[in-house]
Amino acid sequence: MDPRRAALVGGVDRRGTAPDRTWLIAVAAAMWGTDGLLRQPLAGQLPAATVVFWEHLLIVVVLVPFLPSAVRAFRAASGRERLALVLIGAGASAVATALFTQAFRYGDPVTPLVLQKLQPVIAVVAAAVLLGERMRRGYWLFAAPALAGAWLMAFPDPLSAAPQAVAAALLAVAAAALWAVGTVLGRMVSVRIASRDVTVLRFAIGLPASVVVLLAQGAPVAITGAQLGPLVLLALVPGLLGLTLYYIGLKSTAAARATLAELAFPVTAALIGVGLLGTHLEPSQWFGLFIVVVSVTALGLRERTRQPVVRVDAAV
Repeated sequence: MDPRRAALVGGVDRRGTAPDRTWLIAVAAAMWGTDGLLRQPLAGQLPAATVVFWEHLLIVVVLVPFLPSAVRAFRAASGRERLALVLIGAGASAVATALFTQAFRYGDPVTPLVLQKLQPVIAVVAAAVLLGERMRRGYWLFAAPALAGAWLMAFPDPLSAAPQAVAAALLAVAAAALWAVGTVLGRMVSVRIASRDVTVLRFAIGLPASVVVLLAQGAPVAITGAQLGPLVLLALVPGLLGLTLYYIGLKSTAAARATLAELAFPVTAALIGVGLLGTHLEPSQWFGLFIVVVSVTALGLRERTRQPVVRVDAAV
């Protein structure tokens, strides 16, 4: 799942009185699907580091009123929680988004977005390593098809992958891995820190991290007036607004239904890529997309039953 959920745990309104908002989850996921429509043209005009820097800067400017509360939460956190927050902001926010943006420079605008769907599969492994959660053998019944589908989705000819296509796929998967780790660390810190504060800290810490990436790559800071508009839309619509709507919807939506509603994300991405960005998908790629969506959805539904494939021995 998308890294924007790193600060949230749960998803069911325990009071049982709020109206179901599955539709709002679908709207938020559809917003994430428009990411490629905005990011792909920018990736052709600006270095990835420049795009990521401006994304973080614009979001932090909007979140300035909430910074004092987030800073107080950071100061009150334990050393372990502070380290996790830094890793979330630097790795899952700045570096992962830079890798994801760079993937658009090598590949088509659909593949990086669909490969994001591997994040839940990777997150389970990360949770086993970082949080001591134990995977049962049944986990690979979901993971193996998802990985096979990702391979089919990534390459028009899965038996003869061009080096450029391999680079794009590896960048997208690396970004998904960093976002998955951020999700696991977010679950850990959100036990004692409010989700809003974690979200603000994610971008506030990610901003200086994005500056480091910018300087390391020697990328320019300056942008044109024509580029500012798409950057604002990218930061605020699939980014901050999509995140906000998702959190509002998830408060009163059962997790199983939310998982299904999130399928609006890869579907929207594929439709926009094919309909508006001139992307052509081979039948094998459509089949791979179908396998990824089904496998990840099935995994999400199974994990919410009384017999999940991941056993948690201690509270996260």
